[in-house]
This record gives sequence, structure tokens and C-alpha cells, in this order.
Amino acid sequence: MKKLSILLAIILLTSCSSRKAFKIALLPDTQTYTQNNPEIFEAQTKWVSDNSNRISFVLHQGDITNNDCKTEDQWIVAAKAMSIMDGKVPYALVAGNHDLPGCASNRNTEYLNKYFPYKKYSQLPYFGGAYEDGKIDNTWYTFKAGGINWLVLCLEFGPRNCVLDWANDVIDKHPKHKIIINTHAYMYSDDTRMGAGDDWLPKAYGIGKDTGENTANDGEQMWDKLVRKHSNIMIVVSGHVLHRGAGTLVSKGDHGNEVYQMLANYQGGVNGAGNGKEGYLRILTIDPAKKRIDIKTYSPYINQFKTDSYQQFSFENVNFDLN
Repeated sequence: MKKLSILLAIILLTSCSSRKAFKIALLPDTQTYTQNNPEIFEAQTKWVSDNSNRISFVLHQGDITNNDCKTEDQWIVAAKAMSIMDGKVPYALVAGNHDLPGCASNRNTEYLNKYFPYKKYSQLPYFGGAYEDGKIDNTWYTFKAGGINWLVLCLEFGPRNCVLDWANDVIDKHPKHKIIINTHAYMYSDDTRMGAGDDWLPKAYGIGKDTGENTANDGEQMWDKLVRKHSNIMIVVSGHVLHRGAGTLVSKGDHGNEVYQMLANYQGGVNGAGNGKEGYLRILTIDPAKKRIDIKTYSPYINQFKTDSYQQFSFENVNFDLN
């Protein structure tokens, strides 16, 4: 009887340990820093590196730079800042409209792939695959935290139909993973997904002229063509949108699963962000044991939190089980 009690205690302790809370850091729209204040970008990634024992993954939401690929100067700044996390914590990134020529007049990602080369990232243990071999534009990664297998999908600005088809296939092949989607433009600042009538839609840029399998998709279209279809998609994060630079939405997918969708943006031009030099980032604390996700907004640069309801909130009664 005593041995059985000890065995049960060990099983219980192991189970509790495997469901331990963990953090994901989000870096939205660093374009202001790469253009004018590289020290702020480096303060963000240094803080992440210094706290790597508590952070399981880092996601950059795009608009890494601000110069529409006119020069390489800002890419050099960005690569230096992001490399501070090399070997410390897994991270992934996507291109925003400002990371493409002419503010997304086309999908040429030469500089993205020069300064964040496929050869480097494809060799990392958490790298899963890419839509196009040799290009970092659309990629997926896996990690384990909180006793759960996670898969991160990083999707281009206004993902093309062909990219969404690929993403559907990746998710179909990983039914035992919880999915996090990271993309530049998805949520709007009124707590809805980007759609008709909203500002800064991907279709309003040069890439919006493409048709067929290259048709660009906004947030609502991504929901219909990808997100709602899969029971294991849990989180979608994005940046891009100004106004208050924040938006939150919980929606039920076709299988009854809740999807937690969030916008965060602190660049210059966002209401209340001033000139965008405060260095805020998002911290998601995911706690499967307590069935909750806590969101905080923090600046390592000025050592302050934003505490209003759009920047600090929680999702409760989160179902972390696979349907």
C-alpha cells in the first residue's frame, strides 16, 4: 500500500511538473527602432535572452524594418538585435508590408532571406519546414512546453491562397500539436478580424492585385480558409494596425474549439504611443494547469508595464486538450 501511495505521488508530481506554466514573447512592428533607435530593439532582445529560462518561444509579427527595402541599413540593425537571442531562446519571424519593396508592391523578400537566411534557421532543432525551400517567408516550428506539443506557423503578409493551402496541409499532418499562427495582418483595432472597409488591408497594396493561387487574404478570409477549420488551432497573433494598436477576439472554430486572437502594435503612429520609442512587447503566460492565458505588455527599455484593459488581460477556462 505504501509503495502504491509513493508511486501515485510520483505520477502526480510528474504530471504537475509537465503542465508547468511557460511564456511566449511577442515582438510587434519594430520598424521604429530599426530606423531610429536600435538600442531599443536590442534592449528588447537582451531582456528576452536574460530571461530565457522563463521564455519558451519568441515571435516577431513583422515590419521588422521601415524602409520598404530601399537600403540594407535597417536590415543590418535588425539582424544584430535578433541575433542576441541566438542560442538562448527559439524565435521566428515574418515579413510585414514595410519589409517588402515599395511597401508591398510585390513579394520580393531578398533582404529578409539575406539577413535571416534559410540555411541558418533550417538547421535549428525546432525548425519544421518551409513553404518554399531556401526561403524563410512561410515556415513552421515545433516546441514542447507545459506538457503540450506546440506548432508555430509563420505566414507572410496577406498570405496567398497557395500558402493557406500549404498551411492547411501542415496542420492536418500534426493533429497532436496545438497550433499558434503568427502573421503580420490579421486582427483589427475594433476587436474584429481585418475585412472589408478596414484600413491597411493587404488587398490595398501592390500584392493585392495578384489573382488565382496568388490572391492575398485578409484576416476574415484567413479565418474562413484556414483558422476555423482546425480543432487544434488555439492562438493567432498579429501586428500592423494602428489606431489604438490593440484588439482581442475569441471565436469558436468549426469543431467548437475556442481560438484566441490578438493584435498588438506599439510603433509610432499608434494612439498613445507618441513617437513609438518606448519599446513595449507582449508577454503571454500560458498555464495549462490553471487553464488560463495571461497577457501583459512590458517595456524592458523603460521598465514599465501598460496596465489598461487592452494591454493586460486574461483568458480563463482555456481548454488545452486536443479535441
